Amino acid sequence: MNYIPRALEDRLRKYEKTYKGLLVTGPRQVGKSTLLKKTFPHRKYVSLDDPFLEEQAREEGGLFLTLNSPPVTIDEVQRAKELFRYIKIKCDESGESGLFCLSGSQPFHLMQHVSESLSGRIGIVELSGLSLRECMGDRFNRHFLPTLEYVTDRKKSLRKPENIWEIIHRGGYPELQKEEKEWNAFYADYVRTYIERDVRELAAVQDLNAFRQFMIAAAARTGEILNYSSIASEIGKDVGTVKNWISILEASGILYLLEPYTSNVLKRATKSPKLYFRDTGLACYLTRWLTPETLAYGAMSGPLFETFAVTEILKSFAYEGLDYRHYVSHYRGRDRKKTTDDDSLRETESEIDLIIEENGTLYPIEIRKNAQGKAAMTSAFPILDRIPGKTRGMGAVLCCCPDVGILRENILQIPVWYV
Repeated sequence: MNYIPRALEDRLRKYEKTYKGLLVTGPRQVGKSTLLKKTFPHRKYVSLDDPFLEEQAREEGGLFLTLNSPPVTIDEVQRAKELFRYIKIKCDESGESGLFCLSGSQPFHLMQHVSESLSGRIGIVELSGLSLRECMGDRFNRHFLPTLEYVTDRKKSLRKPENIWEIIHRGGYPELQKEEKEWNAFYADYVRTYIERDVRELAAVQDLNAFRQFMIAAAARTGEILNYSSIASEIGKDVGTVKNWISILEASGILYLLEPYTSNVLKRATKSPKLYFRDTGLACYLTRWLTPETLAYGAMSGPLFETFAVTEILKSFAYEGLDYRHYVSHYRGRDRKKTTDDDSLRETESEIDLIIEENGTLYPIEIRKNAQGKAAMTSAFPILDRIPGKTRGMGAVLCCCPDVGILRENILQIPVWYV
């Protein structure tokens, strides 16, 4: 398999020239090591997956950096947290940039030591699985917004996939882009390795079989409001255990919790986040949707299509160097609406799948697997007009429609591959 160029390459080269070090975080198997090797082929590369090097870095950090002096790339650096103090010393001693390229698959521990030791000295980027743009060889690198300006610019380099369900089912791990790689075997090995290595390192989980059942229960709820009690009841554990295990999945990049939009005006809004798996292929494996065809017509097709759309939007922000956590949210609440019959007020539940906020403007997005968007799908969007100091921008229905269209004056239908 040929190397697939990554959207972060240019940003890494820029960070190498402006920071004393850079750090690439992300879950296992998303291509962090390959990205650094391809972007900086002339740097010395060492991996702390090697037990000897790990022990040396932990026990003799100063000697380790003497033997592996900058400029150097250190992979799986979270395995030797003791090394960060010596990296800090090296950074402070030198006026040069690009001393260290670091990568690690456990951002929960990694961020703690980076913030304590290397604040202001290091540029941080997050790598996820391959985006649809990367899979299609599209170098477009602007974050998604549902505006006419965006879709006009996006259309210039757009490459439409032949079958979006094959892409959703396959997932974004680079290894699965090899034709000879067996999908089922890859994810079986991935889950086993993840549970046996990362879970044991992040928390003292004794019952690994129960944790595996928990992962399946969580995957079955991708795209839904997170309900700890429901998962706890299904797997026979207490809510506290489920909360701890959710934090493990989030810390290791397996899932993302989309927080609700907060405003004092929206008093009836839920305060719970929505749960999304970061990789749709992994979610398909855990919930036993074994082919793209069964997935496309199955009960999980809607939630997994929404999961795919949301994660692609997150990647579009991350790969432009933006922290998507400051931009995205969701809304669900019970609001008073006028009935069409007697003009009276009644409570109905409203939902906006995704809200993107930028420069004081709120862009509401509905996500449907339908082949055509409808204006009725956006009935909750006017709720955002109540929020003082904010403007409701162009809204959209992300779906499988053949092309961009206008549903109302300020609402578009947009094919999901435009993300």
